Formats: sequence, structure tokens, C-alpha cells
Amino acid sequence: MAVTVVRFNLVEPGATPATLGARYRAAVDMAAYADEHGVTTVQTEEHHGVDNNWLPSPFAFAGAVFGATRRIAVTVSAIIGPLHDPLRLAEEIAVLDLLSGGRLVTVAGIGYRPEEYALFDVEWKRRGRIQDEVLETLLKAWTGEPFTYRGRTVRITPRPFTEPHPLLLVGGSSRAAARRAARLGLPFFPSAHLPELEAYYKERLVEYGTEGWTMMPTAETPLLHIAEDPDRAWAEYGSHFLHEARTYASWQSGDIASAVKSAATTVDELRAEGVYRILTPNECVAQGLDNLVLHPLSGGMPVAEGWRSLRLFCEDVLPRLDE
Repeated sequence: MAVTVVRFNLVEPGATPATLGARYRAAVDMAAYADEHGVTTVQTEEHHGVDNNWLPSPFAFAGAVFGATRRIAVTVSAIIGPLHDPLRLAEEIAVLDLLSGGRLVTVAGIGYRPEEYALFDVEWKRRGRIQDEVLETLLKAWTGEPFTYRGRTVRITPRPFTEPHPLLLVGGSSRAAARRAARLGLPFFPSAHLPELEAYYKERLVEYGTEGWTMMPTAETPLLHIAEDPDRAWAEYGSHFLHEARTYASWQSGDIASAVKSAATTVDELRAEGVYRILTPNECVAQGLDNLVLHPLSGGMPVAEGWRSLRLFCEDVLPRLDE
């Protein structure tokens, strides 16, 4: 059975508060519609201080989605762990876990933008050690028992809904991230299809005597948009995909592995590359993908066009995936 995802990062270059508010509300309505039609997951993420208004508060957005839905999971992929106070983060996730009945999935990474660390006055060079403290604190906090934190005894309430704790994965594309996940007995979320890193993680599980598993993107996980006329859609809306692709490219150095990594500099190059794909419903079904990630509001896509894509996906693609 295919995993189906609707992704939102709420980017809108040049937005006004009114247009961005409308985009946020539309995304929540889209999540509710996706939930009604059996989509598996809403995926969102965290970035700070970005000119194009990239979503900085994924847990607030997740709360709105949970309030509008009944079945769909929300995956935050990823939070930037060292930018969060560990005790407050434990509370936020616990409340969302209770509110949703266990539908929150949190992937914790360390990010790749030094300017985000500077914004919050967090030392970039210490990000690995800070991440260790964050993850260790979350696991202790969710027991509901007193524990020692920075030399004092603390206790965090309420306890989460999920036992033994809310689903927490360690994200990243480095051996350090894999070791961190294995040491803590947490599942590992490589940021791209990296079988060699998955194998390294499994070796470390044996070394540490812990248990875990991997949630890894497939070798082919394109970002999808559904349209009855892909040529028209590329001509009219390709610039939105290119904006997002170029934004990502400006952030990611050569040693960062990502399922969303594009070298394109023009819309034509982006279309040929295949990281972003605009497909008809028939073409989408024919792709035979195990993971289908719809990105209806990519790069400031007009909301009306996002709705057209989502409706085609839910009404003309989903019913045929299991045929």
C-alpha cells in the first residue's frame, strides 16, 4: 500500500499578513480534505528568518491540523533540535500527542543554516552536543518522573498519550546522526536514500546493545503536482517550483544529502531533472511510486492551483493506487 503525503512549508515570497493568513487557513482546509480522502500524512518543517516566509513554527501548524482532522498523521521533518528549549519542547510535543491521540511524528535534526543559530544566539559549533542534551532530556521528561536537568531536579507534566513516548526519530545524513540515534535507541531518519548510512546505523545498534529501525526515503521520492495539462502548468507555475529549488540549493553545501536537492537554474532544467514533477492523474498512477508526496502550495503556488492539484490527487489518483 502506497504512503501518501501532502507537504506544506507555507512559503510565499512577498506575502502580506492577509495573503499569508489566507494561505495558512487554506493549508489547514487542505489537510482536512486530505484526511477525508484517506491521505496518510501531512508533512511540515521548520526554518527561521527566511525572506520568503518559510514556516518557522511547525508545532503550531500541527495543532491546527489536528484540530481539523481525525485520522491523518502529521510529520514534522524536521525540527532543529538545538534551537529549542528541551523542557518546553517536551511539553509542546506531549500536548500535541495528547490532542491528536498519538498522530504526531517528530524528526529531530540539527539543521544546516548557521544563520538560524545566530538568530537565536545558539553556538553553531556546539550543535551536536546540544542535540544530545535535547534528545536525552525529552526521553527523561516524557516519563513523568523527576530527573536531574542542568544540576537541578525537574519534572514535566502532562505525560504524553503514546507509550513509552511520542514517536521521535533522529534525522540527518551523517554518521554522527546515525550514532546518536543508535546510542539512544531511537529510530533513524536519513535525509536521503542512503543505504550505506542505514547499514552503519544498524551496526551501531549492535555495538550499543539498543533497538531501532530506519525510516528512509526511497531512491525515487519526487515532489508532485497534479494537473490535467502539465505543459500549461509548467509554463504558468514552474517559477514557484524553481523558487523553492533555488532556495534549497542556496542552503545546502555539497556534503549535505537531501531527498530534495536540485542543481537546476531554469524551469526547463528543473522539469528535465525530475526532482519536481507535474503529472496528469494517469501519469501519476503509472509512476508506480511507493511514496507519493504532493506539494500543492510549493514556492508560493496560488492557492486555487494548489486546490486543483489536491482534488485531482485525491479524487483521480488515490482511488486507483491499490487497483
